[in-house]
Amino acid sequence: MTNTHIFTLAALLTLLLTPFSANSSESQSTSLWPAPTQSAHGYAIDFIRGEGAVNGIKLAYQYNIDQPLNVSWPMTLTMETSANFWEYGDDNQYDSNIVLALSPILRFPLTTMFNKPIDLELGIGVSLLDDTQFAGKDVSTHYQFEDRIGFSTTFGQYQEYRVSLRYFHYSNAGFKKPNPGLDFISLSFSQRL
Repeated sequence: MTNTHIFTLAALLTLLLTPFSANSSESQSTSLWPAPTQSAHGYAIDFIRGEGAVNGIKLAYQYNIDQPLNVSWPMTLTMETSANFWEYGDDNQYDSNIVLALSPILRFPLTTMFNKPIDLELGIGVSLLDDTQFAGKDVSTHYQFEDRIGFSTTFGQYQEYRVSLRYFHYSNAGFKKPNPGLDFISLSFSQRL
């Protein structure tokens, strides 16, 4: 691993572990936005399953921007920094990869089901893979885009818990060949602190 990769890993790790300052009393209290007693800070854990025999876990710090964005469609924004730990193969012969990522998550309210809100999640972020050879693929570059689409719902007294089902795609967008991409499905649980 080069000095540039080590510096980038350190910078992303610092972002992951450094809490942002926030004033939670500025939050709006409507049916679309979280209650004002919640902190903007939160965490998430994702259980990941990829093509073939890839399994993984994603640990994330989330900073929620509760002010509605000034656009015609209601949406919220969450910034997420994460560390991913992927494993591929059998117990005796397996391949592993560590991935650091920084991604925005845009959420759009869609509907309600069983009196619970259902949101559409979208995001395109950046990630740094420890190894470009993983799960029998050569992805060419350590730097990859992290694309996501998913659905989520919240629950709890202040809607502080969220469960999401997401599809992730990692790719270098064709900047270097080969670019086969890596695809994952994740089940995520997050909590606002």
